[in-house]
Amino acid sequence: MRVYVPLTLPGLAEAHKTGELGSGPLVAYAVTPALREWYVSDDIEELEYAALSRAALASLRLLAADPGAPRRRVVVAVDVPDRAAAADPDRGLDPAALGEVRVTGAAPLAKVAAVHVDAGEAETDVTAAAEAVVAADGGDDDAQFVVDGAEDHELLWFARQEIPTLVGSGD
Repeated sequence: MRVYVPLTLPGLAEAHKTGELGSGPLVAYAVTPALREWYVSDDIEELEYAALSRAALASLRLLAADPGAPRRRVVVAVDVPDRAAAADPDRGLDPAALGEVRVTGAAPLAKVAAVHVDAGEAETDVTAAAEAVVAADGGDDDAQFVVDGAEDHELLWFARQEIPTLVGSGD
């Protein structure tokens, strides 16, 4: 199963150092039955993009909690065994949890399919969105407009082999 793990650049650097995205459980996003129902599409590429977008929003929340992190959303697409990822049935229809899964165990970097990161030109909008996301989650329409401004930026695609360059280690 392909899951999308929200991170920050410091989180990606830590994963690069340890060789895994964490020992679990990890919060990630995937094409779940609830996401399929919400998105109303049978196109797997559209559904995976929706899961990626949900993870990008979660990355924004991580940035809000870490003011020292560079203002770029990071999402890691990683393949895990189907049995290693499960949606919480109690949160299945909660709009905030659409596509959310818990990944048990470690997610090795060797299983990473791609890394998605904001371009530098998105930093101003991502900074503003990180400052507004909590208010947007609370229903503030003006704050939601600011968050949507970050979502207007497409995340760039990077291969797993480019992680050292992304985190500045140059390995």
